[in-house]
Amino acid sequence: MKIESHKSKIKLAKLGASAGIYACLALCLYLPHLKKFAPLQYLVVVNICLAALGCFILSRRWVASFIGSFFAGAIYGFGPLGLWLSGYHPTASLLAAAIPWLFCPAALCSKRKWWISAPLSALPFIAIVLAFQVAAHYRLFPIPIHTRLHLADLTGLLAPLVAAERTMPLVGFYHVPIAALVLGLAMLIKARRLGLMVIFAVGTILAFFGPFFNISPILWLTIPVLCCSVVIGEGLQGFALAGYADRKWLLITTTIMAALAITVLLLATKYNSIFAGLGTKYARLLAQTAKLYLLGAIATGIIFFMARAKLRLAPLRLIILSSAMMVDILFCTSFIAYRVL
Repeated sequence: MKIESHKSKIKLAKLGASAGIYACLALCLYLPHLKKFAPLQYLVVVNICLAALGCFILSRRWVASFIGSFFAGAIYGFGPLGLWLSGYHPTASLLAAAIPWLFCPAALCSKRKWWISAPLSALPFIAIVLAFQVAAHYRLFPIPIHTRLHLADLTGLLAPLVAAERTMPLVGFYHVPIAALVLGLAMLIKARRLGLMVIFAVGTILAFFGPFFNISPILWLTIPVLCCSVVIGEGLQGFALAGYADRKWLLITTTIMAALAITVLLLATKYNSIFAGLGTKYARLLAQTAKLYLLGAIATGIIFFMARAKLRLAPLRLIILSSAMMVDILFCTSFIAYRVL
């Protein structure tokens, strides 16, 4: 009994610490903009914290590492899509914040009780439909109905800073977390978690469709983004625990990050030479993007050489990669919030 009580206290302490850090991040992020907020807009700060905390709790079903779950929540709540939605009516970000909490009942069910968890997984989809029906009844449209995902918007996956500057829908993630996403996806496929794959696929397909039932299709994107945020948490944990036998995947991830850095840097050079003057602004953003990808490549490269030398040192690995991710998140969130609000 004492052991169980001690474990419960530790879990509550971690939950409280995460909630406190998320709240501090949200206040620091929105503090320069609070003066121009209408009273209802103050809910945006609460919504982002609820979104991050909900993803944190949901990820605990699969991610044992506290750091992994913490960054999963941060990526979802403070990610490009979450910040972009905060530029619309506060009910849009409130609905996004509710999605991870609505997935919790299905996630907390036992694996053997799939006949219970499968129907429960439909709760977020049902909630989105009902929320927009109620909003339409009161002639409230949190976000333009015809706002949906286009193939051209996927360029924001590689360069969210450029997408924010061009006022495009922000659909991706930040730069360093892409490394954890790549490794996490490899782990997901190897573990054959078909349920998560199906939920991701359905949400993505609906985001590309036209509006129906007065639903803005872009809101469906919160579901695959949530799935990827949890996968990023798993990937971060994977970097910490990867052994000598996993060095191939670490090398692949590092190579991808380095390739992204080089590709974006070449685009910056080309963009600056073609669009002299006006293009300089975007070229600088692309150059900054390349630096962040390079930061991720350096962090994952260090972990690769540690695994190759058969050095576990899981805490040190977490410090290396999480520090790089935090730098990325802090820089990008302040940039995006300034342009969205």
